Amino acid sequence: MSPIDMHDNGSMRVSAKADYAVRASAELAAAQAKGGELTKAERMSEAQSIPIKFLEAILLELKHAGIAKSTRGADGGYSLARPASEISVADVIRAVDGPLANVRGDRPEEVHYSGSAEHLTDVWIAVRAALREVLEQTTLDDLVSGNLPPRVGELIGTADAWQSLGRVRGRRETTAAVDPADGEEEVAAARE
Repeated sequence: MSPIDMHDNGSMRVSAKADYAVRASAELAAAQAKGGELTKAERMSEAQSIPIKFLEAILLELKHAGIAKSTRGADGGYSLARPASEISVADVIRAVDGPLANVRGDRPEEVHYSGSAEHLTDVWIAVRAALREVLEQTTLDDLVSGNLPPRVGELIGTADAWQSLGRVRGRRETTAAVDPADGEEEVAAARE
């Protein structure tokens, strides 16, 4: 998989670049929590299994966005430019990937449909709002401490949150469920 490929998480897609950027930022937030020590790119690369050249390009983008800063020299390295409690996961993703949600490269409010798909714009805007609800409310400090916002806890507390309900290679996924009443296995098509 090349660094620009997408990680397929069921029907949700997060670019490798965004995934790596959040993981690298989490390393910087953890270092900040330990007293603000500088972190070498090589250490972040090893700790998070991120290709070093790709990480260096990501760190440059994070610097340009005001999320990270670097210090030169033998004792140099990277650190967060602001407190981890002031940097959201959304900030990091936007720094490397742009808007959280887009439709064919356009912002959802710029896409218009007609006929039976007329209200699809509203759906795309709702998807963006749902992403914002989680990603803008979750800071790097929350991520590193494990003290995630209550809404995240609510969302991950449902059984469906932990299941991929999408399609696999053009076929519907099936899930096997055991009926606790009689112990018999039942195969059902997953919801899309």
